[in-house]
Amino acid sequence: MAKSTPVSELDITNEVCPMTFVRTRLALDRLTPGDVLLVRLRGAEPLANVPRTAAEQGHEVLSIETGTDGVTLLTLRRGGAAAPA
Repeated sequence: MAKSTPVSELDITNEVCPMTFVRTRLALDRLTPGDVLLVRLRGAEPLANVPRTAAEQGHEVLSIETGTDGVTLLTLRRGGAAAPA
């Protein structure tokens, strides 16, 4: 069974699109395939776009949990190959 403990964390709560996914993609690109990234984000646009775009690029969305403070914890597993440039 693959590990789901994050090896890296990224806080994009103060970023706006498109920088939310740009920063997420850079963080994923630094990981080894199979590694897990925990992303903290805030707002409807990043919540809709970051998980969708990550999945489109071959990464796995493991969980999405929004807290009462409005911050969403998004857990992603890097896909098996480097995302296309």
